[in-house]
Amino acid sequence: MYEIRMQHPAKNALGNDLMGWLEMELSRAGGEPILFTGSADAFCAGLNLKEVASLDERGLTLFLKRIDQLAAQLFNHPAPTVAAVNGHAIAGGCVLMLCCDWRVARRDPKLKIGVNEVAIGACFPPIIMSILSHRLSANVRERVMLGAELFDVDQALALGLIDAIEDDVEAAAKARLEKLAAYPRATYALTKMTLHQGVTDITPVAERRFREKEVPIWASAEMKSRVDAVLGKR
Repeated sequence: MYEIRMQHPAKNALGNDLMGWLEMELSRAGGEPILFTGSADAFCAGLNLKEVASLDERGLTLFLKRIDQLAAQLFNHPAPTVAAVNGHAIAGGCVLMLCCDWRVARRDPKLKIGVNEVAIGACFPPIIMSILSHRLSANVRERVMLGAELFDVDQALALGLIDAIEDDVEAAAKARLEKLAAYPRATYALTKMTLHQGVTDITPVAERRFREKEVPIWASAEMKSRVDAVLGKR
């Protein structure tokens, strides 16, 4: 079992530093089962908005492609992956959680889970859009993605964002991971690869939409204004 525990500033905000660290950790994991978790009261509170606000269109293109590839790397990890959601999993944090094979959240009425990108005018990069569409059932997909709400753990369980709620989240995550890791590795990896086949492939249409429509939205003055407003509330 390989443990990846995020312990980075601003409630594990996803910026280039954390993404680089996660890329290295996923590579170091090799083909081992992964326990993926956060620290203190945050699993991951989303993108580093200060960093996002500082980037021009070229910088945002590289940033968004990097988070897309990170999501694909975690989603396609051949061995079992279990997320121990110890705290808030918001926006990009919720995406990382959903890239894992199984997800258990800590029983806490204050804990929030959800993808609220649309609420601040942000688009989902193509691979992340495809992963979310694959992971979420058709009857809740639009409520979760277009509604852009943050849910408590009971709502998240009902919507299929998580698979369980436990008081001792790490013990539950480790128990599940040990069970999955006991299955024949080659069979698990092949079945997972088959289930995920094509999900993280970017079509020419999606690439063109990303380049011509989505990145300009991220780089727009309106988007920067909304990000500044969110940062002003913190």
